[in-house]
Amino acid sequence: MAQEDSGGGVLVAFVLGALAGAAVALLYAPAPGEETRRKVAEKAREGREKAMRAAERGRAAFEKARQGATEDTL
Repeated sequence: MAQEDSGGGVLVAFVLGALAGAAVALLYAPAPGEETRRKVAEKAREGREKAMRAAERGRAAFEKARQGATEDTL
């Protein structure tokens, strides 16, 4: 049986993978430790904000689809 996916999970996985890649790149880039820690913290905050926005969009899309399915059954 095929599993249907709205793409929300794929989007979150992509964003998290991109953030992890950016963090690794920053850690291997030649820069002083304090500057690197600042950059990693900044990117982590940005990533958290992006993930939260993506999750909210996913919730909204799910709720819209659920409302449509409820209306279709009436």
